[in-house]
Amino acid sequence: MNHPYLLWSLLPGFSLFTGCTVSPKKEVIKSDDRLPNVIYIFSDDLGFGDLSCYGATKIQTPHIDSLAAQGAQFMNAYASSATSTPSRFCLLTGAYPWRYENTEIATGNAGMIIDTACVTMADLFKNAGYVTGAIGKWHLGLGGPNGPDWNGEITPSPRNIGFDYDFVIPATVDRVPCVYIENDRVVNLDPKDPIFVDYNKKVGNWPTGKENPELLKLKSSHGHDNTIINGIGRIGYMTGGKSALWVDEDIADTIVSKAKAFIAKNKENPFFLYLGTQDVHVPRIPHPRFAGKSGLGVRGDVILQLDWTIGRLMHTLDSLGIANNTLFIFTSDNGPVIDDGYIDGALENLNGHTPMGIYRGGKYSAYEAGTRVPFIVRWPDRIKPVKQHALFSQVDVFASMAELLGKDLPKGVAPDSQGNLSVFLGDESKDREYVVQQNLNNTLSIIQGKWKYIEPSKMPNAVSWVEMDLGNSPEAQLYDLSTDPAEKQNVAIQYPEVVKRLSVLLNEVKSRKK
Repeated sequence: MNHPYLLWSLLPGFSLFTGCTVSPKKEVIKSDDRLPNVIYIFSDDLGFGDLSCYGATKIQTPHIDSLAAQGAQFMNAYASSATSTPSRFCLLTGAYPWRYENTEIATGNAGMIIDTACVTMADLFKNAGYVTGAIGKWHLGLGGPNGPDWNGEITPSPRNIGFDYDFVIPATVDRVPCVYIENDRVVNLDPKDPIFVDYNKKVGNWPTGKENPELLKLKSSHGHDNTIINGIGRIGYMTGGKSALWVDEDIADTIVSKAKAFIAKNKENPFFLYLGTQDVHVPRIPHPRFAGKSGLGVRGDVILQLDWTIGRLMHTLDSLGIANNTLFIFTSDNGPVIDDGYIDGALENLNGHTPMGIYRGGKYSAYEAGTRVPFIVRWPDRIKPVKQHALFSQVDVFASMAELLGKDLPKGVAPDSQGNLSVFLGDESKDREYVVQQNLNNTLSIIQGKWKYIEPSKMPNAVSWVEMDLGNSPEAQLYDLSTDPAEKQNVAIQYPEVVKRLSVLLNEVKSRKK
C-alpha cells in the first residue's frame, strides 16, 4: 500500500509540524498545564447493548458504567467498519480503509498493513513529546510483505509507525501463532524450538481440530479446525515455540499487567497508550475468577472480565494520582456477534440479553449494529458528565487529537479525519456532516441527519460461517433512523430525491484522492 504522505517528520532536524501555524478556536490546554495522558481502548466485538450504561439489564458493568458517568457517553458514535482490521487501520491513519488494498481482515502471518511512510496517530503524539505504547490485540500485520520472521527481529512493527513500546497479540486470539510479541521479538521463545506458521497447509505434526477432534475442549461450529493450542482449534497452522505459547485464561491478566507497568513507568511524562483487549472475541475463555459468574454463559463472563480490565486501569490511574489529567477513551472496533466459530453456548445462554440492543445486524453487517458502538470519553479535569447525542465517527479521533495538542496536520495526513474536539469533549452537540461505514464486503453506507443510505451491492447477503444479515442488496436502501432505528422499512422508493442526494454525496467521498 502506497501513501502520498511521507514520514519526513521523523528525519533528523525535522518536525511533523514545522512550518504549520496553529490557531485553535479554543484554548484546551493552557500553556502552563501538563499535557494530558491519553489512553485509547479498543474492545473487541462488543455490542451497543452489551453494557449496563447503554441499557443492558441482564448484565452489570459497574466499572465501565462509572467511566460513562464521569465523562461524555456517546449515543451515536460509529466505527468506520464492521470488522477489526479496517477499523484499527482507520483509527491510526485517519484514512478510510476501503481506499487502500490489503486492509481486509488480516491473517496471523500478514505483513504490516500500515505503510511505514504513513504518519500515524502514534506519530502525532510522539512528535508532541509523548511516550507511546501499543499493548494487546494488534491485527494490523507485522513484518515485511512476506510476513514476519517469528524467530528473529520482527520488522516493521508498531515501533516503526510511531510506538516507542509494544506488547501485542499479532492478530486475533483464534488465529495462530498464539504468542506475544514484545518490542519486535516473540516473548519467551526458545531458539532451539523455532516457530513455523502457514495459513495454506499443515506444518509440523501438532494435532488439528479436523484430525483430532477428541482433543478439543472447545468444539468448532465452523472453521477453527486447524492447529490445536490449549485444547482449542485455531485458524491457521503452526508448530514450535512451545515455551512462548500464551495461556488463554491468562490473556486479560497479562494485558492488564503490561498496561499497568507502562503507565507506572511513564507517570511523570505525558503518554499515549493504545490498548486492544481480546475480549469479547472468540475463543471466549474467561479466567476462573469470571467463569460462570455472569449467568449469560462464557460471552457474558468475558464481558465481566472486560469490565474488570477497565476497572484495573482506572484504579491504576487513581493510585498514581494521574486520573484527573488522563483522557480515557473506551470503545469497540465493531459490533457484536454471538456464534463466531465455536460451540461455546453463547447463543443458548443469552437469557434475554440483547448484544445488538434495538439495532439490526451485527459484526460484518452494513446495518446499524455492525458499526454503532459504545464510545466513552473521560477526562475529569476537562470533561463534565454528559450524554452526547452528536453524530460521531472514530475516523475523527486522529484530527481531534491534533486539535487537542494545538497542531495543524499537513495536507495528506489523516485525509478523512475531521477535527471535532468540541463534540469529543462534550462541549457541544453538533453532528458530523455525514458518517461513512463499511461492511465485510466493502459495501458502503452513509448517514446524514436522520437518513441512512446503503449503496446497492452484488455481493451475497450471507456468508457460510456466521448467521448474519450483511446488508447487501442489489437495490438501494434508505432508512429513516429517527423513526426506524431498527432499519425495518426500506423507504428508498418513497424518497428518491434523498436516495439521489446521498448517492451523489457517497460517490463524491469515494472519488476523493487519498
